[in-house]
Amino acid sequence: MVAVPRNTSILLLSVGHACVDVYQGAVASLVPFFVAERAYSYAAASGIVLAASLLSSVVQPLFGALTDRRALPWLLPVSTVLGGLGIALSGLSGSYAWTLAFVAVSGVGVAAYHPESARVARLASRGGHTAMGWFSLGGNLGFATAPLLVTAVVSTGGLHRSPLLVVPALAGSVLCLPVLRMLDGKARTSEAGAGATAAPPEPVGHGAGQAGDDRASFVRLSLAVVCRSLVFTGLSTFLAFSVRQRTGGGPAAGTAALCVLYLGGAVGTVLGGNLANRWDRVTVVRRSYLLAVAAVAGVVLAPGPVVYLFVALTSIGLYVPFSLQVTLGQDYLPSRMGTASGITLGLTVSVGGLASPLIGALADATSLRTALTPLIALPAVSWLLFRTLPEPVPPAALTAAPRAAGRPSSAVTPPRR
Repeated sequence: MVAVPRNTSILLLSVGHACVDVYQGAVASLVPFFVAERAYSYAAASGIVLAASLLSSVVQPLFGALTDRRALPWLLPVSTVLGGLGIALSGLSGSYAWTLAFVAVSGVGVAAYHPESARVARLASRGGHTAMGWFSLGGNLGFATAPLLVTAVVSTGGLHRSPLLVVPALAGSVLCLPVLRMLDGKARTSEAGAGATAAPPEPVGHGAGQAGDDRASFVRLSLAVVCRSLVFTGLSTFLAFSVRQRTGGGPAAGTAALCVLYLGGAVGTVLGGNLANRWDRVTVVRRSYLLAVAAVAGVVLAPGPVVYLFVALTSIGLYVPFSLQVTLGQDYLPSRMGTASGITLGLTVSVGGLASPLIGALADATSLRTALTPLIALPAVSWLLFRTLPEPVPPAALTAAPRAAGRPSSAVTPPRR
């Protein structure tokens, strides 16, 4: 078996993450084309975002709980393909119900991917904030690529070309295989060595000196991430329409705004990991949400092309906390890292889509600006929730050799960093 260096593992996981999250970005990117070809209202269009989020919100914590009990590395390639297949089929049927169903299938694939991938990435990174930032960066780049990919495929030939969108999923499923083989090999080596010792292994999060779960802080963290999700999903769903109205531009103006939103997230994610190495994570996240309050106000209210500057600032303000919140959640619940990942990276992120139909209905009844204005207050709520959160101590032992596929989590003795 060829050894895969740690940095190469993170790189492959990051690229695989991009190949999955392109389908989260693709949902919002497809909405203007559904409106143009099928004359959907704002409320009907936002229902597509709801379909992608609804099942994802429910099943993601379930997958997280499953990965706490048993490693499921096969989920990475399988869920990647499922996420791509749903989006690829969404443009083929003119039926609104079938469109919702296919988008929901994609949402389930994305939901199944994130808890296990976050666990694998944390183990491969050995708890490093910067490495986890690079892993999250991959997802942000996938988001950023989605508007360009969707526009390139759909704008020239219509929605019936959507099957071409499955290509990133096929690539991502292949890229994760070397990492899974490497991790499985390390797990077998670790188990062989552990079998020669008399002391029984301890599960991750329950080693000597390991603090217990801080559920109260985790709940407050999760509420803050929900607020962030409502802002981000609301903006990503309707930003293209809003920018086109205020700049007088065509579809390219809206696509450009989405690209700025997602690319700014890539910058913010890497910046967040680096800032967390200088200050504590809670401080970095708290200050980022203050920036986001002013930036979201600019996105909603600023006239003309200056809106692109506020979109970039909003993206940075919302994405600096992104990977930091995932590791904070894991450290607040050290005995349930999969569950923590499923909630902070999954449920609380997906739940933003549940509010999209409400925003769409309000926009149909009033105006798009009026419907988006309440989003300005939500980063302030996240800031308030973070004001008194403690900075948790990371687990004293992070597993460098993860569990073998199908074996319980207690089969691994976590080495100290």
